[in-house]
Amino acid sequence: MTTEYRVYVPAGYDAKLPSAAMIFLDGNLVLGRDGGRRTLDVLDNLISRKRIPYMIAIFVNPGRIDASASNPTSAAVKQVAGRWGRTTDDALRSVLCDTVSDRYPHFLADELLPAVSAQYNIRKDAYSHAIAGFSSGGNCAFNAAWQLPQSFSRVLSGIGSYTSIQWKESPELQEGAQDYPDKVLREEHRNIRVWLQDGSDDLEQVPFGSWPLGNIRMANALKLSDFDFHFSFGSGGHGPEQVEAQLPEVLTWLWRDYDAAKQEQVFQMEASEKAKPVFRVTISNRDSN
Repeated sequence: MTTEYRVYVPAGYDAKLPSAAMIFLDGNLVLGRDGGRRTLDVLDNLISRKRIPYMIAIFVNPGRIDASASNPTSAAVKQVAGRWGRTTDDALRSVLCDTVSDRYPHFLADELLPAVSAQYNIRKDAYSHAIAGFSSGGNCAFNAAWQLPQSFSRVLSGIGSYTSIQWKESPELQEGAQDYPDKVLREEHRNIRVWLQDGSDDLEQVPFGSWPLGNIRMANALKLSDFDFHFSFGSGGHGPEQVEAQLPEVLTWLWRDYDAAKQEQVFQMEASEKAKPVFRVTISNRDSN
């Protein structure tokens, strides 16, 4: 498998000072300064105003597999491509992002970050590492922090696919991203901070399920389990527009109270969130008759 990534180094880089780092999954979707993409401008503005720490941004794409390759990953990709009529590139993204396991998170933590660190002075503590993604990349970002909280502590999950996309795609897969609300409720607490976003017009799709309800379940699980989280729920569909509009607020919230003199922090739910009730659902798009 080959993986493509680009590194953005904001103005003012000092090789003597270790930098924070933030990984953006599906980097090609958010990298740039045109077509409504705001990520680089927002990073530049917030860093210059010292509202977030100086950080190096890594924009990574799922990559491609060699059609002639014979290994567990290529076999899984070909199976998914054949079953759902997807291209191998698209199937690879799903295998990497939608599978509930530590395999892809370990690649990001053990191979990608060291490769970038060989060129730039990046801090090694999870306190200084964030990860972001949209759709399958959104649940992948959460999966990375859930599996490896010692590597990633701050998560942006936009329109996350907390649905059964990779559930039982192979004999060893007995969990899918739709299980994450239950895992949050039942498994050991992780020291992570999560910005969760979705919209009421997000996907409802056979055979995978409901994106809005999956994200609402995630939000309630995080709240009931006393996580440091924020849920931004709008009326949009399956697109990045809401997060892009809120990106200055998102990044400021994720990196709030960051202290470069520290290497760790116990994240706690904000008092304002503690005072609020759990999220409830009202059905509003059906005729009353």
